[in-house]
Amino acid sequence: MADAEREAWITGIGMASCLGEGVETHWQALNAPPPGANATLFPPYLIHPLTPLDFDKQIPKKGDQRQMEPWQRIGTYTAGLALDSAGIKGNTEILSRTDMIICAGGGERDLAVDAAVMTGLPKATDPGTFLNERLTSDLRPTLFLAQLSNLLAGNISIVHGVIGSSRTFMGEEAAGIDALRISLSRIVAGQSDISLVGGSYNAERPDLIMLHEVADLMLKDKFKTVWARGPKGGHAFGTIGAFLVLEERAHAEKRGAKPFARLKAVVSDRSRRQPGDITAALDKLWDEISRDISPGALAVLSGATGAEPATGEERAFLKKHPELVVRATGTYLGHGLEPQFPMNVGIAALAIRHGSLFPPADSTGLEQPMTGAPQLVMVTGVGHWRGEGLALVEAVT
Repeated sequence: MADAEREAWITGIGMASCLGEGVETHWQALNAPPPGANATLFPPYLIHPLTPLDFDKQIPKKGDQRQMEPWQRIGTYTAGLALDSAGIKGNTEILSRTDMIICAGGGERDLAVDAAVMTGLPKATDPGTFLNERLTSDLRPTLFLAQLSNLLAGNISIVHGVIGSSRTFMGEEAAGIDALRISLSRIVAGQSDISLVGGSYNAERPDLIMLHEVADLMLKDKFKTVWARGPKGGHAFGTIGAFLVLEERAHAEKRGAKPFARLKAVVSDRSRRQPGDITAALDKLWDEISRDISPGALAVLSGATGAEPATGEERAFLKKHPELVVRATGTYLGHGLEPQFPMNVGIAALAIRHGSLFPPADSTGLEQPMTGAPQLVMVTGVGHWRGEGLALVEAVT
């Protein structure tokens, strides 16, 4: 957690989602009615697809773009937006010591190859030999999925010249929480002065929809806001790219950078997920993080997915604190797994900069209007399957 000697300022934010690209576009969209979700791309499943992006703006070489999968292009693009926002794009001296912490999934399947294997395997005289031949001849050498997650960091280094230390975290929503937690800890401990933190998720993938549908986690047929989905709810995937530039206060002041807000604390846990465990874990994290809550209006940006039992147990935790003014961004953005938490921390910083919280979008009564400017925003992240976390984002005075 941050102390009085070293602080982590958020000096750059890059965002891309169904709401558009860039911070001001997102802020305007959040202050309008929720756009709903697309029901025609992969019916009956609901998806929040990415707004069209001109990738040439941040990835000028077509060769670089061609060798990236969609999620890598989205991440590299939004990383560039964050560097632009922080005013360090192209500054080789700063970029040479800018650390990078990525939250990422395992890369994207080659669906054409998968389909050919699944079609040919039942017809093969020797299925084992057939499978081995296909795996050695049809698949890219990098398709080992635990390696693909590192490619986003590599592409950001190549395209944007970010060449400080690099770490990539896997693990769905928890990866995004811990990416920020580790970055904050390193800055506070004096191990880093500036870092690029975030990730990207491509929701428009039938293979992932299939995996989550097997677990009965997908929202189908009719769009509802996050809190209104009930015990038979689910999540509507959203394509998201989100990156933050975290910078030690003295480092930012030396170069004249203006902060959006301060990242004050990040805590995480991984409960066993028996009934009641998520609420208990959030209670524990609240006890830990509430020591850093200063007087002033406190808002909550929830990363609730809409899937159960995680969303219901987070709601039970929030109802213990009726003084908190809650908003669930998943109603607008959909759910983007790894980058959901960094995106919400970025939106919290925007709310603090604008001195207001966007209107409620909830028919159940959990979300209420807020009067006054939020001085402190708590961000929640409750994974649809594993992992819980809280962050505090504070106005810089």
